[in-house]
Amino acid sequence: MKKVITYGTFDMLHQGHLNILKRAKALGDYLIVGVTSDDFDSRRGKINVQQSMMERVEGVKETGLADQIIIEEYEGQKIDDINRFGIDIFAIGSDWQGKFDYLSEFCKVVYLERTKGISSTQIRSENNHLKLGLVGKAKRLWKVTNEAVSINGIDIVGTSGSEHDSRLGELPDYSFNELIEKSDAVFIESDVKDRYEQIDYALNHGRHVLCDLPMAIGSEHQKKLSETARQNNCVLMSGIKTAYSTAYYRLLLMVKSGEIGDVFSVETTCTSLDEISKLSEYAANNIWNSMDAWGATALLPVFQILGTDYVDKRIITRKTDSYFDLFTRMDFVYSNAVATAKVGKGVKSEGEMIISGTKGYVYVPSPWWKTDYFEIRYEDQNRNKRFFYELEGEGFKYELVNFQRAINHGRTINYTSDKVLEEISKVYDDFYGGNGVKRI
Repeated sequence: MKKVITYGTFDMLHQGHLNILKRAKALGDYLIVGVTSDDFDSRRGKINVQQSMMERVEGVKETGLADQIIIEEYEGQKIDDINRFGIDIFAIGSDWQGKFDYLSEFCKVVYLERTKGISSTQIRSENNHLKLGLVGKAKRLWKVTNEAVSINGIDIVGTSGSEHDSRLGELPDYSFNELIEKSDAVFIESDVKDRYEQIDYALNHGRHVLCDLPMAIGSEHQKKLSETARQNNCVLMSGIKTAYSTAYYRLLLMVKSGEIGDVFSVETTCTSLDEISKLSEYAANNIWNSMDAWGATALLPVFQILGTDYVDKRIITRKTDSYFDLFTRMDFVYSNAVATAKVGKGVKSEGEMIISGTKGYVYVPSPWWKTDYFEIRYEDQNRNKRFFYELEGEGFKYELVNFQRAINHGRTINYTSDKVLEEISKVYDDFYGGNGVKRI
């Protein structure tokens, strides 16, 4: 019996996929189809996939062409599968011409003619066309534009507040109201004090919103925004890119599942001296203070891991004036744990995160907020575990893809709960209101 194997993501199964499967089937007597896992796609940077692995497997199964379906989960698996299943022919589309010649050492390699004029990429682009406007200064938006280019179905229509900066190419700069009229959705990374009114206006005009945190100052304002989004059937999502990285999400799942036991302490640090020479004229140089730049990011894992029901909070800050803090430390005491979040624009420290538990601890090296690697360490070092998940670029594309999916599916994917959003907004309200704040 001649065995044939082929692989693919098979997202949004179309005629091109069917043609490949039929041609592969005709090469032998028994066809094995490998469908990529969600994890494998994510690690390879293939983040535009619209269907879950089970949906894609079911699509292949319904064709009736596969005698056996397996899951592709890691690099190098093709060689293992060829040897394990006694494969005679490896078949793949001609768009991969030459890529898999190395497999000829193990079996015959056949490149099948690809159906022209149709692809999952094209279908995704046609089905999920989204006109996106960007709100904020160019110094914070140009990385977003660079990463959005690789996402099918997102067109950036313009900016508001970027002042025609050359880093944004030829993107037109509109007034905020004009940009709302031209967009289906907006990405907001404007000054913290301006966000609430901008988000409220966008939602009340039926626009979806992806916004950096905090979205508002004060938990009641945050609650109102969430309710406005629900009333207008709009997606309102947090724009902290850390929350959407695969490594960070897996880290949270492991901690919550008890991998390190009961968590007694969470410590996060976010500092930078990149703009230290310009701080004397921070307003003219459009430089955010330490809290606006780093506070929400540093607080995110604290509230996601320990929750928001702390019993005491203390904020210690070093300021140059009423707005600009060079350094701020936030301490939280829970009934059974503690947490510390440190941020600074005028101080330098190791940008790491440490989560301490009764069985072990999680260590995320600097810069922890660009999470692609973390370790779980135990008393017995032989049990230590290391985890790596690829993170492309700055990570903006991951949150943009999740934003796009949430819009297409008609619901917000809950990477950051309403309680966490509200508590972050409350901490900012306390910070700017001087509630429980000690200046040094």
